[in-house]
Amino acid sequence: MNTTLQNLIEAERKAELLFQAIEGRRLVEAGKTEKQLNEAVFALADELLGIKKFWHKRIVRAGKNTLLPYHDNPPDLTIQDDDILFFDFGPIFEEWEADLGKTYVIGKDERKHKLKRDVELAWHEGKAYYDQYKDSLTGADFYQYTSELAKKYGWDYGNIHCGHLIGKFPHEKIVGEDEINYIHPNNHKKMSALDQNGHERFWIYEIHLIDRELEIGGFFEQLLS
Repeated sequence: MNTTLQNLIEAERKAELLFQAIEGRRLVEAGKTEKQLNEAVFALADELLGIKKFWHKRIVRAGKNTLLPYHDNPPDLTIQDDDILFFDFGPIFEEWEADLGKTYVIGKDERKHKLKRDVELAWHEGKAYYDQYKDSLTGADFYQYTSELAKKYGWDYGNIHCGHLIGKFPHEKIVGEDEINYIHPNNHKKMSALDQNGHERFWIYEIHLIDRELEIGGFFEQLLS
């Protein structure tokens, strides 16, 4: 296996331990603000895994804020008794980046629970499609497929892209913010293309499903390769 891929998989495995600890310690609860929960997770990451650096801002979104993609900076909301929320964290392990996102539901609202299920089901369906056609898929192709996948599950897609490159920190300074580094409708480069040094590139795949009328969204992301 490619050494870079091995390191990215190991970074993701460690990030998954953080999510397991969040669930095990029941940090997700009504009455906390998004900011309070974010700070609690940051402290837990340091305590449990010695994580002090994240390669992108830590995202905790609840309620109507779950409609909004990464680049938005909405007002801090308080988590409610019957709420939906998601995390998007990018911890760094020995200079290797991870990027994981997951959705949680408090209460018994069936529509919200369906959304939580659907973001994960859609992600795995999208990955299967990628695995089948990855030698020919462009970023634009895969974004179009993902937008249609959202409709198949009964939702709208909530972002202008559905993933990005990942690598050794700081990958953003190395590859930049150009659309060709995202799974974006304007990226007509093959996702399987090698980087400028002839090395294999690796992708994070994001699913962000939303219902604008109900003002809810769900999010799931992890390593695609």
